[in-house]
Amino acid sequence: MVVSIDGILPPDNEFQKLDLLIAQGSFELVNYQPDLKIQDLKLVYLMNDAVESFLVFQKARLTGTYLPDFEGELSASLSREDPGYVLILHQEDTVCTLFFQDLVLETHLFDYGKTGHFWVKKWEYLRQLEYRIAILHDKLEYLGTEYCNKTEQMLAVLTAFPPLNCSCYPAVPDKYLVPKYPRWFVSQAAISIMLQLALEAKDPALIRWLNLYQRFPIRIVACYIAHLLHQTTHAGVIDLLNSKLADAASSYSERNFSEDVEGRICSLYQQAKFRQNELLSQGITSEILKEEPFQCTEDALVYKVHLMIWKKKGKSRVVEIETFS
Repeated sequence: MVVSIDGILPPDNEFQKLDLLIAQGSFELVNYQPDLKIQDLKLVYLMNDAVESFLVFQKARLTGTYLPDFEGELSASLSREDPGYVLILHQEDTVCTLFFQDLVLETHLFDYGKTGHFWVKKWEYLRQLEYRIAILHDKLEYLGTEYCNKTEQMLAVLTAFPPLNCSCYPAVPDKYLVPKYPRWFVSQAAISIMLQLALEAKDPALIRWLNLYQRFPIRIVACYIAHLLHQTTHAGVIDLLNSKLADAASSYSERNFSEDVEGRICSLYQQAKFRQNELLSQGITSEILKEEPFQCTEDALVYKVHLMIWKKKGKSRVVEIETFS
């Protein structure tokens, strides 16, 4: 069936955002220093390739025992106590109390248009699109339209388009999947966006199938459209979507790392560029993608540069991946 998505409404204020995290069992402080009595404590609100966002407890003091690696049931109570607030957090049987003056949101937006994570093999370029649209949807859902440009707001609805979302091209293994909507549900808005792209790319065959999908939004039609999307005949639509998403994301900044890390990144890009030129001399095109750690924890993961090499296999468009790390 077709379900409509009337809009994505983020929590109205910082305290509702805090309630959301507690309800999800999430409470991760990224900069807690036990030896400091008073400090601004950053609580992870949303972290992905598109955004690093924190709820900041200003002028905070923490007493009791905080378990940074805790995974389990959380509960909390919040009260007002002049000149600020008191949060009592239960990590199962462990309790800590957080006194703070105010709660504010700190958000950093990043360019995610050339991000690459290759966790699942086959049709990797479609899985990258699925991943980027999914993290865009998260940004819109958690932060709202203030943090997304008009193109992003338009493309975010494609999370409800099964031929391209995790129903057909999941970017992560099944055990890690958290679908945004019930599987095989498609929104009218998502089909409309895909129709616009197909019209712009001048793809009449895909337009016919999308019109059929509007009338019969069933799994078998979704799977056939997913099959069409990896064929060279319909590459124009995928390239157009990828270009629009990359252009929308390019309005945001790159992550900044330490001088040492930036030097290693530059070396990796030089290696990838050399290999790209080598392939181009053979008539083979490729795309350079990045896999980077979070800016606030740059030592936690290794920076990687991937070369996505375009190939053809029969009627299908495929890629090979070379990684520099």
